[in-house]
Amino acid sequence: MNLFLTGTDTGAGKTYAAALLVRALRRAGFDTAPMKPFCCGERDDAEVLYEACDRAVPFNTINPVWYRTPAAPYTAALVENRLPDLALIRDTYAQLRATHRSLIVEGAGGWMVPIERDYFIADLAAEMALPVAVVVRNRLGAINPTLLTVRDIERRGLPFAGIILNHIEPAEPGSEVAAATNRAVLEDLLGRPVLLEIQPGQTSLELAVA
Repeated sequence: MNLFLTGTDTGAGKTYAAALLVRALRRAGFDTAPMKPFCCGERDDAEVLYEACDRAVPFNTINPVWYRTPAAPYTAALVENRLPDLALIRDTYAQLRATHRSLIVEGAGGWMVPIERDYFIADLAAEMALPVAVVVRNRLGAINPTLLTVRDIERRGLPFAGIILNHIEPAEPGSEVAAATNRAVLEDLLGRPVLLEIQPGQTSLELAVA
């Protein structure tokens, strides 16, 4: 399995989902490698992915570009006066593709987060040409950004793998109806089943893969 994980926004739970997928695929016998091209702020996400692959992939290969500023890559690059090293990301990705049957790549924030003025996470995903899965935080307000993201993925002609519906915590007061119905509504509107549904505190996945 190869996937590019994007999110409806920051905080959707992309790293959590990516780590579960990496662990499950490796248990199933795949040499799955994680990659998070950009970390902005702390490198906690890269640390989680490093542990998920049992440290089999070098840390700086998992995360080749790191900005200390907690902002979008474009903003962090302006603050730190340091252009994003896209050549390094492309070279690292090519190396991983050549040496691993299975990759899980995690974007930064949402689909249209800027990397350069005219280059976005969506453009990086298009270059990598992996099926795109959208991690959706299951809450009130999830449907609109999900549909906008999926429609742009499809407009670009990229393979859409499906929705990963992530219950980060039990439904907040006032969100119970939305949290209970989002899956059915999204499946109806998108015309396809949710790819995965992650429950609060879930620590493992069972995947049917070949």
